[in-house]
Amino acid sequence: MTSSQDLLEQYGPREAMEYDVVIVGGGPAGLSAAIRLKQLAAQQGREVSVCVLEKGSEVGAHILSGAVMDPRALTELIPDWKEQGAPLNTPVTEDRFLFLSASKAYKTPSWLLPACFQNHGNYVVSLSNVTRWLGQQAEALGVEVFAGFPAAEVLYHEDGSVKGVATGNLGINKEGEPTAEFQLGMELHAKYTFFAEGARGHLGKQLIAKYRLDAGRDPQTYAIGIKELWEIKPELHQPGLVVHTAGWPLANDTYGGSFLYHLENNQVAVGYVVGLAYQNPYLSPFEEFQRYKTHPEIRKFFEGGKRISYGARAITAGGLQSLPKLVFPGGALIGCEAGFLNASRIKGSHAAIKSGMLAAEAAFNALNENRQGDELAAYPAAFEQSWLKEELHKARNFKPSMSKGLVTGTLLVGIDQVLFGGKAPWTMHHAHADHECLKPAANYAPIAYPKPDGKLTFDRLSSVFISNTNHGEDQPAHLTLKDKNVPVQINLAQYAGPESRYCPAGVYEFVKNEDNSDRLQINAQNCVHCKTCDIKDPTQNIVWVTPEGGGGPNYSGM
Repeated sequence: MTSSQDLLEQYGPREAMEYDVVIVGGGPAGLSAAIRLKQLAAQQGREVSVCVLEKGSEVGAHILSGAVMDPRALTELIPDWKEQGAPLNTPVTEDRFLFLSASKAYKTPSWLLPACFQNHGNYVVSLSNVTRWLGQQAEALGVEVFAGFPAAEVLYHEDGSVKGVATGNLGINKEGEPTAEFQLGMELHAKYTFFAEGARGHLGKQLIAKYRLDAGRDPQTYAIGIKELWEIKPELHQPGLVVHTAGWPLANDTYGGSFLYHLENNQVAVGYVVGLAYQNPYLSPFEEFQRYKTHPEIRKFFEGGKRISYGARAITAGGLQSLPKLVFPGGALIGCEAGFLNASRIKGSHAAIKSGMLAAEAAFNALNENRQGDELAAYPAAFEQSWLKEELHKARNFKPSMSKGLVTGTLLVGIDQVLFGGKAPWTMHHAHADHECLKPAANYAPIAYPKPDGKLTFDRLSSVFISNTNHGEDQPAHLTLKDKNVPVQINLAQYAGPESRYCPAGVYEFVKNEDNSDRLQINAQNCVHCKTCDIKDPTQNIVWVTPEGGGGPNYSGM
């Protein structure tokens, strides 16, 4: 295998482009930051060059969320979004919160429902479609958006500040050698670089470690969200109905729950969220989701329906206690890269948009003062004074409470959210990173999951097929191992090979060699870029890196 440095020496130097601000990630946070920068520049009659790099084949291709969207931040960013055709078409009409047992559902009375579960004034949306629309708004303002170009490397000045990023090389084969189609990546230099890669960003993880941005913070904690889009019978469809559940099929000590949202055109988004701090290595979030759909109260919506799409994505859920320092010399973390999601409301898109706006305003003011490469201290200072900080402060005890089990957690959330309105005089904390929580398989019995019926419940491979996931066959695997012996000697021996269960795309399989010994087979082509393996691997031996440009899922309507 030829190293990146060897390739640079042989084919270099890389071409470089200069910008005022480079933004890594074309999701709600990154695009909102770009839009806000251009708005401010237009208001003051000055030029600000802005570039957005998006690893998906198009803007929105890798965006997946429930999603019920609070339009507050969008209204601040683009006040006439309705007139501009933003795809927020389905206002929420009803909220239901159900506690499930194996065969029954118990509805929470409206008067007992905490404010965080009340969605009046919000919209059921496809976040991938909303993101595509934001991309159009950004380009109309003069933002240069490069889709299919993943940022693969952070570039630094000699003083240690961020200089920009480099895109990945093209035309490298499976063995890591350049082919006839080889092209060096390109460097993008900026006065400030924003990182908006979403949950567990590949470069963001490196920046957090390099600058110790998580010093003094709680460990970050994540969940995996698995989602399907269905077309159901018109007589079963209730536009704007929002259903959340807790309880069955998860054990009471495992954090998680479901969402079921009715969009327009007889479509329903259904999904399941499982906290990645779970302990039982035999648990499979994908199988739990399939099992959930068989509940009598849930399956009735899908009788005679058709599954249209599938996807999965990690969710940064630690909240305020786990929020890292947001700035470092030459750049900032925005959106789910930092972890602005409000877990109690199951909402992050409005927070992502707001964080992007705050960072953009800080960068614009710095550029006006002819600064570059320093820390944008005005960004975290503005966050401290914002409604977003106030909202996340109210939600800070939700995830730590629910991590104590369904019964205790529900009681604690009731006290915190209903009795104190999120203003309790205490703050609970996360004690462990998710990968530290898995227990040895010897402590548990295997879970017998029912076989899929192909009508309501499905297997992983047929699911990945309808996510439109694709990676070039002759490219290096983007799922890398620090030590190739660890999967068999530790993960399989001690934890019964949990990567074969926590991955929602069938990427990891333990297979037998000819001598009957075990080995881990990595089917990288299946990867939907959810990042669960990078988070949950008990030895942190799996490292997700960017694949060749445009690879991965292509979500439409998700």
